[in-house]
Formats: sequence, structure tokens, C-alpha cells
Amino acid sequence: MFCRYFCFFSLCLFLPTQRRCSLGHVSDLHSSDATSLPGFENLTMGYNKYLRPYFGGEPVQIAMSLDIASISSISESDMDYTATIYLRQRWTDPRLVFHGNKSFTLDARLVELLWVPDTYIVESKRSFLHDVTVGNRLIRLFSNGTILYALRITTTVACNMDLSKYPMDTQTCRLQLESWGYDENDVIFTWLRGNDSVHGIEKLRLSQYTVERYYTLVSKSQQETGSYPRLILQFELRRNVLYFILETYVPSTLLVMLSWVSFWITLDSVPARTCIGVTTVLSMTTLMIGSRSSLSKTNCFIKAIDVYLGICFSFIFGALVEYAVAHYSSSQKCAAKTPQEGPANELTKEMEEVNITNILNHSITSYKRKISFTSIEISSDNVNCRDLTMKTHEKIKCVLRNKMHRIIGYFTIQNPSNVDHYSKLLFPLFFMLVNVFYWAYYLYF
Repeated sequence: MFCRYFCFFSLCLFLPTQRRCSLGHVSDLHSSDATSLPGFENLTMGYNKYLRPYFGGEPVQIAMSLDIASISSISESDMDYTATIYLRQRWTDPRLVFHGNKSFTLDARLVELLWVPDTYIVESKRSFLHDVTVGNRLIRLFSNGTILYALRITTTVACNMDLSKYPMDTQTCRLQLESWGYDENDVIFTWLRGNDSVHGIEKLRLSQYTVERYYTLVSKSQQETGSYPRLILQFELRRNVLYFILETYVPSTLLVMLSWVSFWITLDSVPARTCIGVTTVLSMTTLMIGSRSSLSKTNCFIKAIDVYLGICFSFIFGALVEYAVAHYSSSQKCAAKTPQEGPANELTKEMEEVNITNILNHSITSYKRKISFTSIEISSDNVNCRDLTMKTHEKIKCVLRNKMHRIIGYFTIQNPSNVDHYSKLLFPLFFMLVNVFYWAYYLYF
């Protein structure tokens, strides 16, 4: 019997209004089935799908609800996410009221013959309606004229992301529904049950994110052509940082600690300390390149992981530079202490004694000159620079020379072996201090 009504309903939609009540089989059908579904055969009497319900009067109330089936991908490089949703819209059309308490699910192809809202997804890049095995649409008609229209849609929506705290970031994305052509004088969008209108999002299991919270909003979009109703689903996604800790943070920290091993190796072991320094620098460079390759299109952002890798690289490079400074200072000190000796195989014993005597005499003479020059330089600040016979520009040069000697003496390494001793304490201490500030800033600010 329902098949007969459905065929008649489809036929009435295509027949002119003047002929719908004059057909003989219409009256026969009405008289025979009036007890089961009274008035259903007159639903399309005067119906015009091009005019909204209450045309010329009050706006149509459209209540919506969502089921989030899946969020398949969230792309930081393209700054968008792809989701499959079930969109359900409800509104009342008084032209489709019929007697009884039943509801009927109609063929989805009949949606072409009814008025439906022109809802679209704001900031959608790509969207499509599933059509396997048929178009995934649902039309359900209630006796009071309420229509339930459901769709299954997969859409890729833009989501502006702030990656400055990556990978300890929390992103806020939106799914916005808006009327394309009808402004707020024609349609009004509302959520069916507030936050309870959205289902499925709390059950999502994403690879890198966890859904922190979500909430619904009702807003308006002010355009040049008018003010349009808009519904907003806003949800926050917190990135799971454990993967990045195991993948990037732990290896980079271990490389920094590996560079400290050179502080316990003597300055004479040039190959060992150089090998450790160069190897850690190259390994850290490879790790930095690998971490940035996954986000090749977002290199304009200075991310938190880039800051940490930069800190680790600085400490590793600093350990290599520390050995270069210590080794150079040690070699200079040894060269100053070691006297020049002539070749023993080519000279006789008498010539060696004469040469040694000459060298010693020459060294003593030069040493006395240096002592006298140093004493003059040291006392120049107290005597020479204050001499009344000196000109003004000579006094200025004298004072500046004394200041430069003091500064150079302050930074002069007296004992190169102490450089490694201090580095054993200062490098770990500063690295721990920097880590405290780093994690406190990016986790709590």
C-alpha cells in the first residue's frame, strides 16, 4: 500500500495543479485508503519547491546536528583537516502537513522535488557527497510537516595553525555551516540540542592529536549582500608530544652529553677529541635536517623544536670550540717555555756550548728588556700618564693602552688545563638551566 502512495506522490509532483484533483484514480485512491493515511494524496497541492516555507512571512527555523565519523588527516603543511560528517537538518514546512502520527522515509531522489536549505561549509577546500551504492541522503517526512534531511559528506576544511610551539602546540579548528543565499530574514540556523548536537568527536582516535574539548556557537556572517546565519563547531586538538620526545628530543640531548666526553680526554689526544667534536656536530646537523623535512612547507615558522635543536647544536659546537681554544693556549704556553736547541748530530760539543751560551745571553737580555718594558707599562698609569710634561693626546693614548692591557690580561688563559676543568661543570650546569627555562616557557606560557 505504501508503494501505491509513493507512486502517487511522485506523480502529483509532476502534474499541474489544475489536474491533480480532477483525475479519476485520485478520488478512488483517496476513498479506498483514507483510513490508513488521510490527506497524503494532497500534500503537493499548490506546492512550489522554488519558494521557501512561510514565504513572505517569518523566517524558517532550521535545526542542525552533526555526527563526526572520522578525521582522517590533519596537515600542518597545508593547514587543513579532512573529516567525514553526517549532517542532519530539520525544518517545518506547513505545506507538507498530513493527518496521522506516522513518519515516512522517502526515496532520496525526491529531494530534487522539495525545497531544501542551501547550507554550505565555510572555508571548505574540497567536498563531496558519498554516492555508493546510491547517494547517501535521507529524507524523512513527519505528519506535522517536519522534514529531516541527512547527508554524508567528506570535506577538507582550512584550519589556520600557529606552529610556534610545535610540537607542544594546541590547535583550534572550526567547522562552520552557513546559508549561501538566504539571509537571516529568510532562515535562522540553530543547533538542535546545543553542545549535545555534536556526536562522535569525543570518540575519535587520532595519530598525533587528542581532542581536548569542543563547543558549539551560533553566529552571523556580515557580507555585502546581507547578514547570513552561521553555526560553528569549534574543537581544540592537543598534539601528543611523546613521539617527538623519543624521536628528536632524547637523541639531541644524548648528542650534547656525548660532546662532553671530550672534557675528560687529555689535551694531547688530538684525534680523539677532534673526532668526537666533528662527529657530534655532523650528527646534530643531520638530526636538524630530518626534523624539518617533515614540515618542508612551514619552514617560515620558528618552532619550539627548532629552538631546542638550535640550543643543542650551540652546546655541541661550543664543546668543539672549547677544545680548540684550550689546545691553542696549551701549545702557546709550551712553546714559550721550551728553549730553542741546535741540532746535536751536526755540531761539536764546543759549538753547542757556545750556542747555548749565546742563546741564554740573548734570552736573558730580551727578558730584561721585557721586564723593563712591562714595568714601564704598568707604572705608566701612575707616573707617565700623569706626567705634566705629556701632551693631552699622549695621556689619552697612554690611558687607553693601559686599559687594553688590563682587558687582555683578564681574558688571558694562564693555565689551559683549567679550561677543561671548568667546562666539566659549566656546560652541564648551563644546559640544565636552559632546559628549565625552555620547558617552562613552552609548556606553561
